[in-house]
Amino acid sequence: MTKLVARIKILPSESEADIDSVPKMLTESLPEGFKLIEHTKEPIAFGLYSVIADFTLDDSEGQMDLLEESIRKIEAVGEIDVINVSRQSVKIK
Repeated sequence: MTKLVARIKILPSESEADIDSVPKMLTESLPEGFKLIEHTKEPIAFGLYSVIADFTLDDSEGQMDLLEESIRKIEAVGEIDVINVSRQSVKIK
């Protein structure tokens, strides 16, 4: 089955949210078949940061919705924005 890579921007729920703990919580809470392959912290403004994360998932119906739901369940996560989705063989810039 084809694998996809989804790049998602994860914004904090509030200014005091511990955005540094989000990648660890994601790794522990992702359903089977999903994997956090890379993440970076990106400044937003005034000391606020977001996390840009790359995930692998199967190219089948409902997988993207399941990934989004599992990210939103994390307490420190406010909003998410899907930046890009492509086949795993394609490198996202």
